[in-house]
Amino acid sequence: MGRIEISRATERTLPDIARVHAESWRASHKPFCSPAFVAAHTAERQERFFRAEEAAGKAVYLLTDDGVPAGVVTVHENRIENLYVAPGLQGRGYGTRLLHFAMDACSGTPELTVLTNNARAIRMYEKNGFAFTGKRTDYPATGVSEAEMRWQGDACPARER
Repeated sequence: MGRIEISRATERTLPDIARVHAESWRASHKPFCSPAFVAAHTAERQERFFRAEEAAGKAVYLLTDDGVPAGVVTVHENRIENLYVAPGLQGRGYGTRLLHFAMDACSGTPELTVLTNNARAIRMYEKNGFAFTGKRTDYPATGVSEAEMRWQGDACPARER
């Protein structure tokens, strides 16, 4: 890893955020979503999505490594959403960095939702103190579910440093 920076979205970085999110979303959803639905998640579509997220009061962040866009996350109050790392850059600790950053940015006990078939993300969240709350949303058309997780600790990792 080089020089890691996590910064709030700007007009200049929004296209990078959208591209990283679109690439990662397509890669992660390809196994269980229709090809047309996956293909619809273009960088242009995701840029509109993130503009709407900002308009709804959510903070959108980009993680870069030596200036290379590597990951994204949004935070709204105590909710962590849209945590994605570029497909070719996964497994390098960027997701954990983004998670800790987002946890520190939360106004209360951090919560998030995760696709129940995303074992890699679930392992990362559990390793960092998150546990399932029992709330779940099923999507019968795709055969997947989303489950809510809440952080179980007393102090966020970023605040403990």
